[in-house]
Amino acid sequence: MKQPCFAFLLFLFCYVSSFAQKQPQLPSWALGPFLRPQPAQPVITPDRQRLFADPMSGRNVPWMQNAAFNPAAIVKDGKIRVLFRAEDYSGIDKIGAHTSRIGLAETTDGITMKIRSTPVLYPGKDDQQEYDWPGGCEDPRVAVTKEGLYVMFYTSWNHKKPRLSVATSKDLVHWVKHGPAFKTAWDGRFKDMASKSASIVTQLVNNKLVITKINGKYLMYWGEYFVNPAVSEDLVNWTPLLDDKNELLKLITPRRGYFDSDLTECGPPALLTKDGIVLLYNGKNAAGAKGDTSYPANSYCAGQVLFDKKEPSKVIDRLDQPFLYPTEAFERSGQYKAGTVFLEGLVFYKAKWFLYYGCADSRVGVAVFDPENGK
Repeated sequence: MKQPCFAFLLFLFCYVSSFAQKQPQLPSWALGPFLRPQPAQPVITPDRQRLFADPMSGRNVPWMQNAAFNPAAIVKDGKIRVLFRAEDYSGIDKIGAHTSRIGLAETTDGITMKIRSTPVLYPGKDDQQEYDWPGGCEDPRVAVTKEGLYVMFYTSWNHKKPRLSVATSKDLVHWVKHGPAFKTAWDGRFKDMASKSASIVTQLVNNKLVITKINGKYLMYWGEYFVNPAVSEDLVNWTPLLDDKNELLKLITPRRGYFDSDLTECGPPALLTKDGIVLLYNGKNAAGAKGDTSYPANSYCAGQVLFDKKEPSKVIDRLDQPFLYPTEAFERSGQYKAGTVFLEGLVFYKAKWFLYYGCADSRVGVAVFDPENGK
């Protein structure tokens, strides 16, 4: 039997040591560590064979041809259900130029996916055409009430302006679109503002994540460049909170020299814990001295921030290093080659936390945190 080459072992040791040094020491309030199941590989990938009768064109289109990424996740009937953004190849070769639809997959092990043949949310002949056509429905986040109502926040994209929109369902297949989340707030002031990425606050109750209220109202954190709060009485109509200058209240913003130096974009539903409200978010790393040179320029890495549960606009703590960042080839190849681990789905399933994320605007990945074993 051949002995391993010493040079190779030395290289492997140095590589692993270098990687380990980049792992932050997580504070007690943070979730993690999240590890990729080995061998690391995407759990959902593009598929040219799946066809869908598109209401816009009247043709059968390969709705997953170009990409399948940016996933939400929820547990239903003993299975993890993953709602993901799928793109056809109807536009020019440019990110955001194609039509997006929301697909549905299910799994009993968190990794092996059974994908529904057709999308469950898409630009159709309905009252949301002015917002959804032709770009479609993007980047879902999903949560459920204790009564069993599923609430999806997604981006309506008409190739002019992205808008944070709301849809509800009783079964994850049939959805009712309610339109832009901010359409009624402040006399419609923010209805036509570019908006996206909503993380509603949830709580783990009997091992199931459910939507909860904070100070008597539903609360979500939202935003792409900054993290802002909004509240609601009915889960459909949302009111952004304002500062003393009557502008959007910015809770966290990009930090020069850090992994989130270019933007801070909300991730999966936030989690109410004994320590406060934990928000997982996506930080984009700026190029050059403005960013953190330990990580690739323009890459999307994963951060966490802790808010006070009594004063949910008050920041208690925030990670200075990402707890997950693009290292695998499938996270750094695709439409967005700078690399992404773009968080959108978090579930507690079989005593473990499963975190689903988009990879390079092209595929779906997963990382797992096992609290029992600390990994």
